[in-house]
Amino acid sequence: MTPEDIGITLPVSWRQRSDPERGIVLSARATRLPPSGVPPEATLRCAYVDTDLASWRAEAIDELRRRLVDLDVEDDDVFELGGHRVAYHRFAHRCGAADVLSDQWAWLVGGLGVTLTCSVAREDYPAYCEVFEDIAATVRLDPRAA
Repeated sequence: MTPEDIGITLPVSWRQRSDPERGIVLSARATRLPPSGVPPEATLRCAYVDTDLASWRAEAIDELRRRLVDLDVEDDDVFELGGHRVAYHRFAHRCGAADVLSDQWAWLVGGLGVTLTCSVAREDYPAYCEVFEDIAATVRLDPRAA
């Protein structure tokens, strides 16, 4: 599998961009602001990984602890999504004055690690958690995605 084999469907109204040089397959942001004023975001990234799913994700969470303010992992699980094993984490952190919740799904297929991170202010999370789950359900990790 290569980065070109990755696909996703996002809400039509969200602004989208990509930056393949930095491993960003697609990044999107809602165009309508929720009550908090913090725009919901979704970012699909990929990178080559030379370890197993559990080790890769443990290292990634450690890195997030170093980079994000007040990181707190609130939920984690491993299950099947889209025909592939996925590691899921929901974590809270501070971004300026905002208390942010992020849902993150991570797949490791053929040495390519793919992460989808969806973030929103905690107060807006109930309105977006199903939107994020719906987005995650559209991730395609096969040659047909291109």
